[in-house]
Amino acid sequence: MTPAALDVVVIGGGVAGLVSALECARLGLSVTVLERAEVPGGCVGRIELAGLTLDSGAESFATRGGHVAELIEQLGLESEVEKPNPAGAWLVMPGEKGSVDAAPLPKTGMLGIPANPLGDDVRRIIGWGGAVRAYADRLMPIVRIGRAHSLGALVRTRMGPKVLDRLVTPISSGVYSANPDDLDLDVVAPGLNEAMTRAGSLSGGVGEMVETRRAGGAVLGLRGGMHRLVDALLAELARFGATVITSAEAVRLDQLHGEAASPAAWRTTALVGEDELVLDSTYAIVATPAHAARPLLATSVDGWADVPDAPDAASVELVTLILDAPVLAAAPRGTGVLVAADTPGVAAKALTHSSAKWGWVADAAKPHQVVRLSYGRAGSANPLDGRDDTAVAELALADAAALTGVSLDRSMLVAAGRTPWRDALSHAALGQLERVRAVEEALAAMPGLEATGSWLSGTGLASVIPHAKAAAGRIRHLAVQASAAAADGTDA
Repeated sequence: MTPAALDVVVIGGGVAGLVSALECARLGLSVTVLERAEVPGGCVGRIELAGLTLDSGAESFATRGGHVAELIEQLGLESEVEKPNPAGAWLVMPGEKGSVDAAPLPKTGMLGIPANPLGDDVRRIIGWGGAVRAYADRLMPIVRIGRAHSLGALVRTRMGPKVLDRLVTPISSGVYSANPDDLDLDVVAPGLNEAMTRAGSLSGGVGEMVETRRAGGAVLGLRGGMHRLVDALLAELARFGATVITSAEAVRLDQLHGEAASPAAWRTTALVGEDELVLDSTYAIVATPAHAARPLLATSVDGWADVPDAPDAASVELVTLILDAPVLAAAPRGTGVLVAADTPGVAAKALTHSSAKWGWVADAAKPHQVVRLSYGRAGSANPLDGRDDTAVAELALADAAALTGVSLDRSMLVAAGRTPWRDALSHAALGQLERVRAVEEALAAMPGLEATGSWLSGTGLASVIPHAKAAAGRIRHLAVQASAAAADGTDA
């Protein structure tokens, strides 16, 4: 028996999938979302510890473009937006004779690239020698390198290894889980190539972009956590009659031809536990991570063989600690810490002092402190692999002590939780623009099929949300056209 046809099936219940589903449901289309996990939300998740509900994934959003703020307003959450503590983060790095050193990250820069290489805060981290070498960028003709592609190669050539290793690499690792040599400059810093050509130097180009983007470069959060965005999206989907099925893994997406009852064009096969679920739909949107999306698209998109393969995914794990450590209330190292890769005795790559960064966390956690550590660098095994929960908590506690500069012992640990992100691929690797263009060209020949998500849009909600809305917008346009054509046929 042929399944009854829906208007839209959305595969993937992360933010991209939920946003695209809502855009379609608002038009009156019948929508079903299939989510592999038990809980929707994807990288915007939550964790319950010691009576607290905290973010286990994204904890903030970039204000650039206004796309996230617009969605938050549509969902009635605008009064819940909160600014983070502006104190800023620190860097932990190797010190003298095997020791560990720490310093505040420079305030003026982009991706760790300093706009003022001779500034006191820059010299504190890379020394006079590194600063003088970085300043040579101002004297080096920009035409020698032409258009840069690799972030790491650009920084190494223009400013030297100290800036690369001490400033840029910790941020690349913390934000993109990638080595800066592998990051595409036009993806992670669009416009920087043009800015440094105008300014005549890399530091000058960074300075220009810092000034022009100052108003749009801030980050904000939601009181109670960014996971509330997912709750609001689900409530709105329910209001518009959309269906969200969890623990449903889509295993196949097939294009239907003349044998299926009109107007179905796509058949999605999913496993819900041991049961098989088959949904036919007029339109389909694939909104899963790359590792799940690519096999589905390979079976349904003509010419998919011409789409380049994606790099292997990184393995990242977050560990959240609730601590009875009043000394941390003074935020001794700002709102968080990034870690230079060769720092001795530290396995984590970054730490967020959540109760120092967000007022709502501090209020909810009193009298305790909340810190979150990130593990896993591109090209290396995750240091948490093979460790049980007790061993992970002990390692994270030791790392938290080293990174905050505060003595912490086992008696201070109130609770610990871990959240693995096994598809933490940096969607900014060299060749990403070409890969995305190839996917877009292949999909353009398949009207009624769309794909969205961070592997196509770029990292962060400010990139994911407008991309998901655009994908849904093309489906909406087709639906309106089809409705108008049907009405014309009826009138005739």
